[in-house]
Amino acid sequence: MREERSEPKVVLLVRLLSAIDDGRYSFEELKDRIADDKPPSTRSLRRYLAVLSEAGFPWYFDRNSSTYKFAEGYSLRRLNLSQRELLGLVTLKRLGSSLGGTLSAYIDETTAKLLQSSDQRSATAMQSSSLAIRLESVALEPHAERNFETLQTAERDHRVVQFDYIDKRGAKTQRRVDPYGFIVSNGRIYLVAYDHNRSEMRVFAIDNIDAIAVQPQTFERPADFNLEAYGAHSVSGVWQSTDLTDVTVRFSPVIAKAAAAASVARDRRIERRDDGSVEITYRVADPLEIVRWSLSWGTEGEVIAPPSAREHARTIAQTLAKTYDA
Repeated sequence: MREERSEPKVVLLVRLLSAIDDGRYSFEELKDRIADDKPPSTRSLRRYLAVLSEAGFPWYFDRNSSTYKFAEGYSLRRLNLSQRELLGLVTLKRLGSSLGGTLSAYIDETTAKLLQSSDQRSATAMQSSSLAIRLESVALEPHAERNFETLQTAERDHRVVQFDYIDKRGAKTQRRVDPYGFIVSNGRIYLVAYDHNRSEMRVFAIDNIDAIAVQPQTFERPADFNLEAYGAHSVSGVWQSTDLTDVTVRFSPVIAKAAAAASVARDRRIERRDDGSVEITYRVADPLEIVRWSLSWGTEGEVIAPPSAREHARTIAQTLAKTYDA
């Protein structure tokens, strides 16, 4: 006898799609979810599921939870983003464009997937944003990009890796390390790892790594290791030391606001002077980093303490003067 239903078939299919999108119902529970009063028969529900498959909806039966779901990354729901959330998504997209290269591709893939589940307003804002961001681009050569992906996999799988490393002086060594994470700084990507050869933490520029061999041995990252905290007292983010130094730089009124806004070191104190200038004291792992950075402001920035840092600035300035006098 033909099953009689009061709801049109399209209504039942829409309810079924919504229930599958929830991803938490068994076969029998789907019957109850799509029914207005009388649940469909087993045969009818199977027919409805077949119709959805033929229409291209990627549902599947999860045997572990005995529930019906959509394939990962697929959803019928549209994200109705608030103005703040929309700006966050646009900012992420613009950050990716500014970084360029490898990281840009990763961010593009992420934002594209988010846009597939968002409303039309989000897509329009992404195309016609009034926000522009300028950062140093992060672009890896093809071999370095492959190395980066290999190291990322090893870090996720907690696998020891071995590789050749060429330092900034051209010296080549072989390293065996536990990869803990990555730092992006000044247009380059660095691997933070425990170096078995040196028995201590070290930082390696990805583009100076070659001949990577993932080892069968695994490792456990220390529970107290914090990648954000590592190098937090460094301008570049890649220097780490327990011995910190206070370096004070005086900035003229012309660039005082810009210097104060430049958060090159997390630990700093700002003293505003009556003439409009500022003195900023940075607590850092490597004083030379602040000295070199302060020189980028030309004569508008002056290292005033400690004496050793001021002497470093004087030496660099004298060397530059000789270079340009030649």
